[in-house]
Amino acid sequence: MAPSADTPANQDSTMSTIASLRKSLGSETTPLATRFRALFSLKHLAHQATDPKEAHAAIDAIAAAFASPSALLKHELAYCLGQTGKDAAAPYLKTVLEDLQEDPMCRHEAAEALGALGDSGSLEVLKKFRDREGEEVVVKETCEIAIDRIEWENSQQRKEEKLRQSDFASVDPAPPLPESQKTVEDLEATLMDTKLPLFLRYRAMFALRDLASPPDLPTAVPAVNALAKGFADPSALFRHEIAFVFGQLSHPASIPALTAALSNTEEASMVRHEAAEALGSLGEEEGVEEVLKRFLHDKERVVRESCIVALDMAEYEKAGEVEYALIPEVPGSA
Repeated sequence: MAPSADTPANQDSTMSTIASLRKSLGSETTPLATRFRALFSLKHLAHQATDPKEAHAAIDAIAAAFASPSALLKHELAYCLGQTGKDAAAPYLKTVLEDLQEDPMCRHEAAEALGALGDSGSLEVLKKFRDREGEEVVVKETCEIAIDRIEWENSQQRKEEKLRQSDFASVDPAPPLPESQKTVEDLEATLMDTKLPLFLRYRAMFALRDLASPPDLPTAVPAVNALAKGFADPSALFRHEIAFVFGQLSHPASIPALTAALSNTEEASMVRHEAAEALGSLGEEEGVEEVLKRFLHDKERVVRESCIVALDMAEYEKAGEVEYALIPEVPGSA
């Protein structure tokens, strides 16, 4: 008889797996693509863990890699900590947000991740940096959205809203607008109205995303085209989120807009990097790998590294692997 999943032997095996993944993630000599796969494995283990000891070990393993000089990796660490759904990740994220010497892209991602965790205990630090004089715009805007998300998460409004089940497992910076008679055109108008709060515009963004999935929906291509207009927005944060959504959708209709964003060397690096990774999710489409290879020697490190990861993602897409991660077999987990 196979041992049950929570036997001491399996717990020891899981902890051994976490230790091995931690070593891979934290090694500056390990290829970046392998480190990303180790990171996503640790996120998965932290999220699924029912044993607090295992969850904390996986979260600690992720957070230890904040010592890396790679802003791309560190921003992804913050994102993954927010996706674990575990409050134990919050102290690490607050430390990154509070570090004024840290790359703004990492600090923004830490703020967004605190919003994803939804704990009202994070409101004080988020309000501090939203209101801090001289703060980076991308950090201020992210704190604003994260505050609105936490307040929505704990509101009566949330209980009353009827949201359809999304095709995406991610905890997003804002929930989609509720199902209603709103058309793609209505949502596009909300998306592009810079007078509206960013949180509301993000809600329109994620509602459009859901109208583009699955890709054969009659609303899919119109929704993708509406989202693509968001690349003209004055906010780099907003433009980067459009690229992230396109990465989730992996819809071929987004390739021209993503290619244009990556190819624009005047565009903010946080937008270009997200466009590169989104193209990686479309790696099986003709011409995408060639586009990514053109930017492997870009002047921006975060763009170069994103193309490396994106090309690895493209290989995974073509191979038809189930999960972009390298989770070693844990006895009894099958």
